[in-house]
Amino acid sequence: MKRLAVLAAFVALVGAYQPHVLTYADGGDISSLNPFIATEGNAPLYSELTMAQFVRFDARGNPIPELITEIPTRANGGISKDGKTITYHLRHNVKWSDGQPFTADDVIFTVAVAKDDHNNLYVRDPWDRITSVAAPDKYTVLFHMKEPYATFIEDYFSTESSSCILPKHIVGPGTQINQAPYNSLPVGIGPFRYAAYKRGDSVVLEANPYYWRGRPKLQRVVYKIITDQNTLMTQLQTGEISLWPAINGPLLDRAKALPGKHWTSWLTNFVGGIYFNVEKPQVADPRVRRALRLATDRDTLFDKVVHRNGVLTESLVPQTSLDYLDLPLTRLDPDAAARMLDAAGWKMGRDGIRHKSGIALTIDLAIPSGYQPSEIFASILKEDWAKIGVGVTIHMWSTPQFFAPYTNGGIIQNGRFDAALFSNASGPIFASINGYFDCASIPPRGGNGDRYCNHQVDALDDRYLHSYDPRVRREAAAAMQRLLDADAPAITIYERRYVSVYDSRLTGYHPNSFSFWGDPLELDI
Repeated sequence: MKRLAVLAAFVALVGAYQPHVLTYADGGDISSLNPFIATEGNAPLYSELTMAQFVRFDARGNPIPELITEIPTRANGGISKDGKTITYHLRHNVKWSDGQPFTADDVIFTVAVAKDDHNNLYVRDPWDRITSVAAPDKYTVLFHMKEPYATFIEDYFSTESSSCILPKHIVGPGTQINQAPYNSLPVGIGPFRYAAYKRGDSVVLEANPYYWRGRPKLQRVVYKIITDQNTLMTQLQTGEISLWPAINGPLLDRAKALPGKHWTSWLTNFVGGIYFNVEKPQVADPRVRRALRLATDRDTLFDKVVHRNGVLTESLVPQTSLDYLDLPLTRLDPDAAARMLDAAGWKMGRDGIRHKSGIALTIDLAIPSGYQPSEIFASILKEDWAKIGVGVTIHMWSTPQFFAPYTNGGIIQNGRFDAALFSNASGPIFASINGYFDCASIPPRGGNGDRYCNHQVDALDDRYLHSYDPRVRREAAAAMQRLLDADAPAITIYERRYVSVYDSRLTGYHPNSFSFWGDPLELDI
């Protein structure tokens, strides 16, 4: 019987393998294929393969021109003397994945889309900083800024941004995109193009014959939508998927030990932790949030949830970013947490739960269903906080609903939680928090699902964004991170180290902190 089982597994493995076809799954789902409005952390994986971008990055975070011929600097005249005009020179003879020509008109149109207030962009703030754009010719675009904007290279049409250049001939002439058919099957200028999208099932990419750098070695990439971790493990074992790029939790060691598989890991800009909806009365007071941080056993969470796969961190800015500040970790101290809650007026009731002004200190904790690490995290957290008189109700939501955009009733985007467990991804190049923790980015105008607003933090972030002086940026970022730490809109636990397990036949796969793939043209299986 054992020999038959081994033979069956071997047959399944061989039967699933197709040369030059990469099939992968990461446990996520999809709300949109348009980076402007996609809210899931897995969106950059397929966007990096398909969409139109000015810039991509090498393994050290250095920018590489993609659809522009050079990186704008003051030395080459790409940044004006006053820092308020950025000049982009576009590549000639580039085509969209449908064969139509790419020109400055597409860039001008896309900026108009991004500045249209009707659109619920995941990150809006950078676009509000543009006064106008102009195209002196078909291959030159000028961005005129309200103030100097030092992080432009990451924020406007890069593989690390929540944006992409849109094809005017398909999306236009109108500029409203919330419900555009384009969002379900975009046309881009990557090495691959979208061929099919079956909701709740899969996305199929095919080699883009018009890609300006040449044809990739892979013929197809298939992204399977599998939100159950055990199913993912089974399909990795049988070869139905060739790659699981972000394994976490209790299945990690088993996956790494599978025969015929290799694995690699890299530090990401995803900061995992507890994110508060600061508009909810239970957690509106920073003293309550700091008390909950004192009562959170980070070491146990780091061990049990992610098996120490990453680095413990205090700052909301990822360590991959320039100007990250290494803040001292808050150590577990439930007694100090209890005293802090007492001082804040939350008194212990006979039911073992604290109360203040008729409100019970009970937290509605939202997590995505089917993700084992979050379930383990939530159960440990419930025990930790119960020790200081804080109740926790764990509320599981389907992954699509948890991460859905504002217009689709997304739980995070619509603030339907007191606290939530997920990983946020600012950076990874710069230490700015715009789009994630600034006042202007509260949904539906951005990704600030915490609803956090501190005008001092915003002023420091603006100082950071407006300066090309590294010293000024470093000082502003440090002060900003200290203020965020004092306000505690989130309790950071760790910065995630992704572990990717993949078929040993996969070659050219070199993920790193600034790219999920390395050079996609070199991928093959």
